[in-house]
Amino acid sequence: MSFNIDESYSRMNKGEVLLAYKGSITAELITNVLGVVETKLDHVIDSSGVKKKIYNVLVESLQNLYHHVDDLPTDYSDKLDIHFGIFVISKSDEKYKIITGNFIRNDKIKKLKERLDKIKTLSKDELKDLYKFVLNNQKFSDKGGGGLGLIDIARRTGGGMDYSFEDYDENYSFFRLDIIID
Repeated sequence: MSFNIDESYSRMNKGEVLLAYKGSITAELITNVLGVVETKLDHVIDSSGVKKKIYNVLVESLQNLYHHVDDLPTDYSDKLDIHFGIFVISKSDEKYKIITGNFIRNDKIKKLKERLDKIKTLSKDELKDLYKFVLNNQKFSDKGGGGLGLIDIARRTGGGMDYSFEDYDENYSFFRLDIIID
């Protein structure tokens, strides 16, 4: 096993970190984090448009963490809560970055990669059309979404996102999503 959660978390904490968290992702935590972030953004950003964009992307990102986290690998389930996730909000130069991370079952990676790769190639108008199509035609999953969150993030950031999967074991990987906001 070469993956280490603490090392991964340390690598995410680059630039001027506004907020970083590693632990259980709960509805109460999300509510509290959004309140803290809103206050922090008021103190560090003058542009209401940028604040709104960061806030909305953070909401989508945290909802994705909350709704789509997979059960933990066995050797972590004794140490960490079942809804374990990581998120970091940082600033570097004039860009803001929201990074999220969580364990994912390996059998889900192919579908998620295909969805992310497709979203990343679409223009602003194509993202808008896809968003409308999914909103009007797709069934919602048992976890509450129809894939709108990633599309909405790409729309708000102009596709400024990247991802990686770090192998953990034969059943799990650690999924990291990096979202850049200018």
